[in-house]
Amino acid sequence: MKQTLLQQKYPVFHLEIAKEETSCATVDDIIARLQARIDAEPNVAEIAVFDHYAHTSSFGGDIHPEILAAKNLVFCFGYKLPDPVMLSVRPRSIGVADLGTRFVISFLEAPMEIATTAMEGWCKEIADKVVAA
Repeated sequence: MKQTLLQQKYPVFHLEIAKEETSCATVDDIIARLQARIDAEPNVAEIAVFDHYAHTSSFGGDIHPEILAAKNLVFCFGYKLPDPVMLSVRPRSIGVADLGTRFVISFLEAPMEIATTAMEGWCKEIADKVVAA
């Protein structure tokens, strides 16, 4: 998993997984695996699955030609709400894109380390196949 600054200001984690490195065949398969992890956490609530590709396609928006499917799983870690301004960085979202031969999974770093660590672990679990050299 790599951490980068997107547009020089957003701390983003992203992981590229070749399709032969995972038992998941589609974006929906990956979303289902992540939903199972969310369901297993008592303090985490799923909010929605947003089909970003369908939305952008519906009005003729610009989509990178390699992207074949793209969805966001939206959820929230409910550990605490220390002040009203924290609402600006919630809820969380993990994006999953299909680029033909590989998937790209990404999320914005959370202000709470426990959330970032959990999301990183969930994403890494998607690469569940050992590829022979």
